[in-house]
Amino acid sequence: MVREYPSQPLVGLGAIVWKDGKVLMVQRGKPPRAGIWSLPGGAQHLGETVAQGIRREIAEETGVEIELLGLVDVIDSVQTAPDGRILYHYTIIDYAARWVAGEVVAGDDAAAAAWFDPAELHKLDLWEETHRVIEKSRLWLD
Repeated sequence: MVREYPSQPLVGLGAIVWKDGKVLMVQRGKPPRAGIWSLPGGAQHLGETVAQGIRREIAEETGVEIELLGLVDVIDSVQTAPDGRILYHYTIIDYAARWVAGEVVAGDDAAAAAWFDPAELHKLDLWEETHRVIEKSRLWLD
């Protein structure tokens, strides 16, 4: 799968995972956005459903099992190179989820993974869309 300068958008899957009032975040280990904190997730694989892909990605990146609660939003992330060509184009499908089991450990493409109190998220210099979907995901809790 070609990620840089793709011929078509790629499907990214993510989850806003909640446990005891905290949200699960990962620090990206690879481009795009290497070193940046974000929601856990990754690319959908051929032949897997969105739900299967989200559960797989969360397990690979963080070591935890989740229960999907519902669709929060679909977001377009397009980054343009200096020459005007599309460098990255992801259509990101974010679901609200609840932690079921497992201890958080960074794996796969994540440099770090941790639970954060929502009041601490401003310290992470998150993408504006990340803040928005985290807040929107609260509708699925309780």
